[in-house]
Amino acid sequence: METTFTASTAKSRMPAALWALTISAFGIGTTEFVIVGLLPVIAGNLGVSIPSAGALVSYYAIGVAIGAPVLTALTNRFPRKQLLISLMILFIAGNTAAAYAPGYLLLALARVITGFAHGVFFSTGATIAAAIVTPDKRASAIALMFAGLTVAMVTGVPLGTLIGQSLGWRATFMGVAALGFIGLLANILLLPEQIRQEKTGHWKEQLQVIRNKQLLIALLTTVLNYTGVFLVFTYISPLLTQITGISASLVSLVLLIYGVAVAIGNISGGVIANKNPLAALRNILLLQALILFIFTFTVHHTIPAVMTLFIIGALSFATVPASQLYVVQTATAVAPATVNVASALNIAAFNAGAAIGAWAGGYIIASDAGPGATPWVGALCLLLAAGTTLPAFSTLKK
Repeated sequence: METTFTASTAKSRMPAALWALTISAFGIGTTEFVIVGLLPVIAGNLGVSIPSAGALVSYYAIGVAIGAPVLTALTNRFPRKQLLISLMILFIAGNTAAAYAPGYLLLALARVITGFAHGVFFSTGATIAAAIVTPDKRASAIALMFAGLTVAMVTGVPLGTLIGQSLGWRATFMGVAALGFIGLLANILLLPEQIRQEKTGHWKEQLQVIRNKQLLIALLTTVLNYTGVFLVFTYISPLLTQITGISASLVSLVLLIYGVAVAIGNISGGVIANKNPLAALRNILLLQALILFIFTFTVHHTIPAVMTLFIIGALSFATVPASQLYVVQTATAVAPATVNVASALNIAAFNAGAAIGAWAGGYIIASDAGPGATPWVGALCLLLAAGTTLPAFSTLKK
């Protein structure tokens, strides 16, 4: 007998279903961020500049930003399990295409295609995670799903960087495709056949959610937030090698340390955001801006630089649960039929910020300012993000 996955079955169903989401998120997170550690390798192999290699982060993010809201709206009536399985198949195909891409342009296209799968997966997965627990645990549930992405920062990105440096960047993408296959099996085996879907309207009706002023402000906050984050994160390798003086062989170790901090910050951010997601979001943004400004000075010294990067890593993704939950809550109050699309829009905003940050960081590095200017420019973006949260305090229900 088929069962419907609802909050009433959360106690028995959540662990298995959440593991499926987390495992899949691990593979997706690895392919999104592994480029960061491979910029010099890819640039050298394809004969392009470091900023051009960094633009591969932007291409992926553009795929997410475009695909998340549009494809989520178009697939909102699809059975949830079948949709997630289809997305993992697309993810595997995109990474396989990247591994065999003969040149830069086809690699960029493969990154865009893979980004399509990313956007819909995380937007749909976040609403599923929030729906299967009690209201006071929703931020933690979303954080647990995104833990797959942050664990990728701890293990997948450093390991992928090491593989790319040893066997070539194509081997890294083949490894990520294999991770996608494991995620596919997890979705097939661990997700229930029937997962409850919220009532949805026509796709045009769903997209009307962007007319809500409070939601638009929340999305702008996300864009500014991750513009600041990716201004620095995308170019960690040149920052560490050119300014701090760390050898290229040790970059994967620093990325491992950064990833551990990201995992800690993501889970902690979920716990902090359960009570008041908007207040948590504002406070973390302000603290992150301060630490990035400090990094402008500590980046010149190895031990202080690594210590500061650890704190930056902890704060960078601590805002994800608060941001995602805030957007979902807003959409639920305004138009429940648009929750999945609202969630997708926040994923799109995250990746729009990543694309802008990667592009802006590349521009700064290519200019006379050089990579050393990226931390303080990122800090300014985070201050602006914190500022955009202020109008929402009068309307957000705690």
